Amino acid sequence: MVEMITNVNSAINGFVWGIPMLVLLVGTGILMTVLTKFFQLSHIGHWFKNTIGGIFHDKHITKHTEKEDQSISQFQSLCTALAATIGTGNIVGVSSALIAGGPGAIFWMWIVAFFGMMTNYSENVLGIYYRRKNERNEWCGGAMYYLKDGLGSYKGFKQIGAVLAVLFSIFCVMASFGIGNMSQINSISGNMKSAFNIPTYVTGIALLLLAALVIVGGLKRIASVTEKLVPFMAIIYVVGSLIIFFMNIDQCGAIFSAIFKGAFGLRAVGGGIVGSGVKMALTWGMKRGVFSNEAGLGSSVMVHSSSNVKEPVRQGMWGIFEVFADTMIVCTLTAFVVLSSGLVDLETGAVLSASEGSALVGEAFATKFGSAGPMFIAIAILLFAFSTVLGWSHYGSKAWEYLFGTKSMIAYKIVFVLMIYVGATMNLGLAWDLSDTFNGLMAIPNLVGVLSLSPIVLKITRNYVARILKKEDVKPMLSAFSDIEETHAEELKEMYKKEMYK
Repeated sequence: MVEMITNVNSAINGFVWGIPMLVLLVGTGILMTVLTKFFQLSHIGHWFKNTIGGIFHDKHITKHTEKEDQSISQFQSLCTALAATIGTGNIVGVSSALIAGGPGAIFWMWIVAFFGMMTNYSENVLGIYYRRKNERNEWCGGAMYYLKDGLGSYKGFKQIGAVLAVLFSIFCVMASFGIGNMSQINSISGNMKSAFNIPTYVTGIALLLLAALVIVGGLKRIASVTEKLVPFMAIIYVVGSLIIFFMNIDQCGAIFSAIFKGAFGLRAVGGGIVGSGVKMALTWGMKRGVFSNEAGLGSSVMVHSSSNVKEPVRQGMWGIFEVFADTMIVCTLTAFVVLSSGLVDLETGAVLSASEGSALVGEAFATKFGSAGPMFIAIAILLFAFSTVLGWSHYGSKAWEYLFGTKSMIAYKIVFVLMIYVGATMNLGLAWDLSDTFNGLMAIPNLVGVLSLSPIVLKITRNYVARILKKEDVKPMLSAFSDIEETHAEELKEMYKKEMYK
């Protein structure tokens, strides 16, 4: 039975993550980049100033909402989204890409991230524009809502939009148990056992209890934890990686040369033929790039939609920064650590170590940090993967809520927490494969929604640029629902008067 499931899943996974799917993912990013006139470049100063830069001059970005307000701050939404995206993909995913695709895979990972910025931007713009509140006064947004209310508003597409919304929600729930839970926990328990000899069942019980305390408390408690955990874990990992970067800075030229030559087949990858090397570099770079930053999957938009932001474009810009931080910074630093360690032949791209996944990155850190290297990676994976579990618990619960209603969410949360122990103590090879499949299946309905609603994204973006950047007197586009738009418009006027929202 297990063998049959494995074979069927392999066939589906091969289709889902084949070249056509990767072309669809990157193609969507290219389209949104062109339509918005390369927003991620042409307005780079603006989105930097109003995302990470805004933390230092705009109190509204980090200000917590009142107790009765169920929304979260913009910074909390970013941290919760980053909690879910900065995970094992930033360590295991990068090393897997290097092993299978050579140094050239990193170039294609960058390409996916560059265009993925605008895919993530578009998802978040649509998430804010089509969100609504549930019976608990919580914001609900995501692909299922812009599929049902956006795509479904087109003539003849009402049923198609509704069906795609349900399919997306089902795939999201399944993915949350796999890539968002058991696979992450399995990586933690394995690393804790190898680095510190802690039994897997002990890790499982500890993580189950910790997760229960946070997850059952709802989004505001998850957000309050992630806004402290994510900056801490990211800074620690980046600092560790930068130490090795500066120690090996003389190898920068050789590393970038290997990346670009491997990407375009100017030399064979791992001793293979040039054509095969380029295909492997392109496929694995794109595949692991998407796996890492999740742009196009429609996942992080569910937490971005819970932000207290009024402008859809404002939250869209946080989506750009999210992909930038995840791939351009964290994944690139991981790649540099491995490529500068001597464990990869920069001439051929061949990996000279028998280690795989996190063990390869741990061995790379060990070249400078000694025995502390693998321990450092084990702790990094503990933080990265556990934060991913917290983020995905929210994604899955919102998809569950869409399918079964608000009152049933506690049932999902209980099962989700219990699966943590299963993930820590079982061999989950099949779970990893199923995770990849459901992760990819999420992207299909989501990308249909983004592509079909691209004219809406373009109109909202042009409206924002005209009002905010060009100072033109035009009516804002804030929501697909007139009552919400009117409320947000009034609130924005007050914010502008108080100079809180420039």
